[in-house]
Amino acid sequence: MERIIMNGNSAAAYGAVLSRVQVTAAYPISPQTGIVEALAQHIASGRLKAKFIMAESEHSVMASLIAASEAGARVFTATSSQGLALMHELLHWAAGARLPIVMVNVNRAMSAPWTMYCDQSDIIAQRDTGWLHVYCEQNQEALDAIIQGYKVAEQVMLPVLVNMDGYYNSYTTEPVDVYDIEDVDRYLPPYNPPVKLDPNEPHTLHGGTGPHLFMEMRYQMWEAMEHARAVAQEADEEFGQIFGHRYGLTEAYGCEDAELVLVGSGSLVGTLREVVDERRERGERIGLLKIRYLRPFPTQQVRQAVASAQQIAVIDRNVSVGMGGVFWQEVRSALYGSQVRDRPVLGFIAGLGGRDVTPGTVDQIIQIARSNPPQDVPIWIELKERR
Repeated sequence: MERIIMNGNSAAAYGAVLSRVQVTAAYPISPQTGIVEALAQHIASGRLKAKFIMAESEHSVMASLIAASEAGARVFTATSSQGLALMHELLHWAAGARLPIVMVNVNRAMSAPWTMYCDQSDIIAQRDTGWLHVYCEQNQEALDAIIQGYKVAEQVMLPVLVNMDGYYNSYTTEPVDVYDIEDVDRYLPPYNPPVKLDPNEPHTLHGGTGPHLFMEMRYQMWEAMEHARAVAQEADEEFGQIFGHRYGLTEAYGCEDAELVLVGSGSLVGTLREVVDERRERGERIGLLKIRYLRPFPTQQVRQAVASAQQIAVIDRNVSVGMGGVFWQEVRSALYGSQVRDRPVLGFIAGLGGRDVTPGTVDQIIQIARSNPPQDVPIWIELKERR
């Protein structure tokens, strides 16, 4: 194992290399371009033996990977924002075809207005496509999530989206452990699909169907996604035994006796963690719930983490216009019908379009939460006055 200082884009590329991907297709879009550039360098140097397809659009990228995956290859790509949106049609196709594709999305706000900066609205718009969704706090976690993603995807036969925040992760350098590939091979064996395109063993793959079978096929996807919770937990535990890094579907930090639990995902979790540590030193009973998996949603883990809380404050770096932050909606839904259904769940929207979520921002959220604001509308943080 070697420890290297690298940014999140480089870490994601190393995750694909260590997973021994066989086909990658790419179309550049900031802030993820560094991932496919690094992969191209790994392939050119001979470090990774893979086919690199230079496509003319993100739609073509996913079409290429669907074909390669159907032929039995382990495939990978990365995208962001408008590029992810252009793939949307084929994300449904990849999931419905039960293809274990792993893709990194470097979170960037959706236009208009046009912006290069981070929020999670791009990936939230893909929530219901049938892909597993993982959110990473740090660069190491991004590398690890890719390797684990193949381990899970190839068991449940559903694709995986690994998310990391643009700029906060993609261009920030941190120490990252790059594992010996022989150890990764022990953890992640070669992909051996149950069915693939093979002229010597003909099959009709993912053709048309009618009402007599379509619901049953969707139910099989549902069952696979439900099963993915246990598979992901097992994959994470095995990964920890081999490489020393464990993450879980969620992370409950200081939640055992917390009166107020802050809920977040992605890079802003690091800021929340610092604030929780500072407040704990002052004797305040505040905890942090980091949600890594949005799909499948870790309902039981969320319920357990907030069991002692008198209040829950969910901080979203996204907004579903007309409703509020999506993680807020998901947490409220998870608590409904449980023994903790009566806990006030407050929704905060912060950091859209790349605006920083600072410790001062979190202090404001805590102060507002303690004032018992309405629970049925999202609370927008640090809005500038209109002129």
